Amino acid sequence: MRVLFASLASVGHTYPLIPLAIAAREAGHEVHFAAGEEVHAPLAAHGLRPFRPSDSFYEIYAEDLAPELDRLRPDLVIHEWGLPGAATAARDAGIPGLWHGFGRMYPDGIGLERPRGGTHLDICPPSLQDKDFLDSRSPLRPVPFAEPGETFDGPLIYLTLGTAFGTAELLTTAIRGLAALGKPVVVATGRVRPEELGQVPGNVVVRKWVPQADLLPHAELVVHHGGSGTTLGALAAGVPQLVLPQGADQFANADALTEVGAARQLLPGEVTPAAIADSAAAVRAGHRDAARAVAAEIAGMPSPAEVARRLPDLVTRR
Repeated sequence: MRVLFASLASVGHTYPLIPLAIAAREAGHEVHFAAGEEVHAPLAAHGLRPFRPSDSFYEIYAEDLAPELDRLRPDLVIHEWGLPGAATAARDAGIPGLWHGFGRMYPDGIGLERPRGGTHLDICPPSLQDKDFLDSRSPLRPVPFAEPGETFDGPLIYLTLGTAFGTAELLTTAIRGLAALGKPVVVATGRVRPEELGQVPGNVVVRKWVPQADLLPHAELVVHHGGSGTTLGALAAGVPQLVLPQGADQFANADALTEVGAARQLLPGEVTPAAIADSAAAVRAGHRDAARAVAAEIAGMPSPAEVARRLPDLVTRR
């Protein structure tokens, strides 16, 4: 079967699809991946045949993908939630399509159109999923993906504000609070240049980027912005979280995590070094069991390999 994957050209939107795309290729399907060139390197490294449709760089519209569907004639299009245009193009071409989630169903008003109808490959564990999201869902285990890189030994505290959010001021405040706990702290600065943070305490390691998927199993606490990738990656590893939401779907993710007892959150007006130190200590002491319960739930979801073998059945059932 020829399968076309499609995503926005960002880590947060492309990486959640890569485990299933790899599994589909390994199951014998011919896989192609439509996305902007920003994410082509990891896709090409795994033999996923990336290409940029038309003149698209980040977003892909229906008119961008239509000529590629005529060229490739895929048997199935798997498109992430951020690409409603791919759903339109597949439907217009008479090609079956599946929505692929990147986390919890996001709220209205964050700059993305909420997907409607169709079958969804849902990587969010049911205990965290939006209860109003009632479309047809097929569960798929979230598997963190990262390019290889520097390794770190645990136990450690991991701090990240993702690739699109965060400021030097917020990172510096969080570092001051976490360093006071006396544990090793690894910081991924994302869009902030490490030198903007100045001198950091001796128990803090600062990097522009770290291989998050490899680091998370060594963490005893993850402090982050509430992005879907970090949220699900930490949960899959059974690690409790302290969430500092900044925008987009992060506030909803933080609320869901606190409701299941796997995290605490500090809103922007509550963030101080002392508040971070106190909250981090409380999370490490009292939220691990809840995080491990969600990890067990995730482990029971069908793996990408299992879902890849079932793709022909998902197509015929539509």
